[in-house]
Amino acid sequence: MNKRDIGKEYEKLACDFLERHGQSIIERNYHCKVGEIDIISSEGDTLCFVEVKYRSSLRYGYPEETVDKRKQRKICRAALYYMTLHDYQGKVRFDVVSIVPDRIRLLRNAFYFYE
Repeated sequence: MNKRDIGKEYEKLACDFLERHGQSIIERNYHCKVGEIDIISSEGDTLCFVEVKYRSSLRYGYPEETVDKRKQRKICRAALYYMTLHDYQGKVRFDVVSIVPDRIRLLRNAFYFYE
């Protein structure tokens, strides 16, 4: 299995997890000219942009630690593009789903909008 296939597998796991915790999946693997977003979902009246991170062990730290400022900016630009395209002006949240063997967790409001 290549990295893309592994990524799809963990994104599917993250979608199932989010749905079990009350979110509705709107889109997976959203790509636009300024970046990509793993999952776009909604929770109540909030639009959620979700980054999925997996690590096979904690040897080098937690998966969410890889979502640095540069990655956050890229996600935010893609989110802004999506919101502009869909004329969305409501509540927004940026989440991270962190996956390690035997544990998956959702970090709501993992970061704020960066330009």
